[in-house]
Amino acid sequence: MTDCIFDKIINKEIPAHIVYEDDVVVAFLDISQVTPGHTLVVPKKHVANIFEYDEDLASAVFARIPKIARAVQASNPDIKGLNILSNNGELAYQSVFHSHIHLIPRYTKEDGFGLKWHPTNPNSEVLAKIAQSIREQMEA
Repeated sequence: MTDCIFDKIINKEIPAHIVYEDDVVVAFLDISQVTPGHTLVVPKKHVANIFEYDEDLASAVFARIPKIARAVQASNPDIKGLNILSNNGELAYQSVFHSHIHLIPRYTKEDGFGLKWHPTNPNSEVLAKIAQSIREQMEA
C-alpha cells in the first residue's frame, strides 16, 4: 500500500469524482476547485513528475488531454477557455509528488485564477547561450 493520495484514488482506496478513466490515466475533479470543473489528469503509472516520463508514457498521457479538455469545456456553456498546467518539483509548487496535469476552466478574466509573468527580456547573446546549452542536452 502506498501513501500517495493519487495512487489511492487510482486503486479505489479513497473516493474521488472521476470523470474519465482508461488503462493509462484517471481524470478526476480536484478537491480544491480553482474554478468549477478543475480537473486533474493523472497517469496510473506512478511517476513523480515530467522528468520521470519516458516517451511512451508521455505520448499516451498527453494524447488523452484534448479529449478530456473538450469534455470539460462542453460540460458548461460558460467556459470560455482552459489553462493546462503541470507543476514539476517543489520549487514549481508541486504539492503531490505523483505527476498530474491540471485542466482549469476559465469563465472570465476575474474568475480567481491567474498567472503572473515577470519577463526579463534578456539580450540575444544570453538567449543564444541558453539555447546552445539546451541543444547540447538534446544530443546527449
